[in-house]
Amino acid sequence: MFGLFKKDPVKRLEKDHQRLMEEAMNLQRNGDLKGYAAKLAEAEKVMDQIVELTKKQ
Repeated sequence: MFGLFKKDPVKRLEKDHQRLMEEAMNLQRNGDLKGYAAKLAEAEKVMDQIVELTKKQ
């Protein structure tokens, strides 16, 4: 019962990953390839965290 309102950290990270990928796509469309690469690197770090959390579960 107490875990009923506890948020799933994997879902939060998946939302963050999706947001970062959309921001990266917009940067790429605008021609900012350095910004695109930076956002893509951030998204990869978040994906690594997702993988680690899913392995623990």
